[in-house]
Amino acid sequence: MVKREVIGRYRGSFLGLLWSFVNPVLMLIIYTFVFGFVFKTRWGQGDTDKYEFALVLFTGLIVFNLFSECISRAPGLILANINYVKKVIFPLEILPWIALGSALFHAGISIFVLLIFLTVLGHDFFWTMLWLPVILLPFLVLIMGLSWILASIGVFIRDVGQIVGMTLTVLMFMSPIFYPLSSLPIAVSKYLLMNPLTLIVEQVRNILVWGQQPNWSYLAIYSVVSIAVAWLGLFWFEKTKKGFADVL
Repeated sequence: MVKREVIGRYRGSFLGLLWSFVNPVLMLIIYTFVFGFVFKTRWGQGDTDKYEFALVLFTGLIVFNLFSECISRAPGLILANINYVKKVIFPLEILPWIALGSALFHAGISIFVLLIFLTVLGHDFFWTMLWLPVILLPFLVLIMGLSWILASIGVFIRDVGQIVGMTLTVLMFMSPIFYPLSSLPIAVSKYLLMNPLTLIVEQVRNILVWGQQPNWSYLAIYSVVSIAVAWLGLFWFEKTKKGFADVL
């Protein structure tokens, strides 16, 4: 079903699945030109690498796009698959997994593009890159928990989709995607850590771009919270799915 989801997105187009590779390549080239050559933006003080801001920004957007694609689709997952609701033997709880699998495919392509760009620039490859699956695992667990909750609520309250769209915009600008967390006062940055994107964006950027070790203490806390959210999300979904057929 994940394969059908991915292929179905590009069905009928001339390039087909190649679009999943062309899109991130084009975006990375645009980021490099606009921020590196037009605005001459630098990530930190004293940085002279005109490509660094584009790399850092693109890395943060990979994490955000993975989160956004799953969460934005979650409220409409059940509504878009009404036929499965009528099938008693179909496990509706796997629908968010399908959306996550599709989002992971596109995130994987974007990471591949990033690695190609790093190679072209002669950037160092760090062994810390191997920590990427470990860092993303609690993030994916959290996404699943939120997806189960939103997929269930979306059946009963159709406005939740609009609320999620606005919330994602707020989360994007309230996470260190376009600016370094260190540039903010400590009194402000500690509140940004409550954003589910902040820690993962920072950690993925550290291991891929700068070769730094993950912050294991923060990741341990994040993992515990993610597991709790996922458990509550699945519990809520299982309790409420009995009423889906009646509402739909």
